[in-house]
Amino acid sequence: MPITVRVDAERDLFRAIDDATRRTILDELIDRDGQTLFEICGRLAVKHNLTSSRQAISQHLAVLEKAGLVRTRRQGRYKFHHIDTSPLRVIVERWPIDREAPDP
Repeated sequence: MPITVRVDAERDLFRAIDDATRRTILDELIDRDGQTLFEICGRLAVKHNLTSSRQAISQHLAVLEKAGLVRTRRQGRYKFHHIDTSPLRVIVERWPIDREAPDP
């Protein structure tokens, strides 16, 4: 993978998880994967008192999708959002934890 592509992917990933609302959306998709925009907005309002507009949540989902953390699937007129945590491996691979190191 060319370095510029890797840097862009890492930048998108860190940008995506830098926002509390986006992290809450990911938490909701972990709790119940495969939700529509309407369902995500409802869960955010009820469980987290986040009353962002559907357009704002849609923009957050677009950032998460660009980072590869959310995948979408269309079924008829509905668009379902699914979490994909595989891009987070970039973080683990960049800063691996040495399990053999003694406790401080």
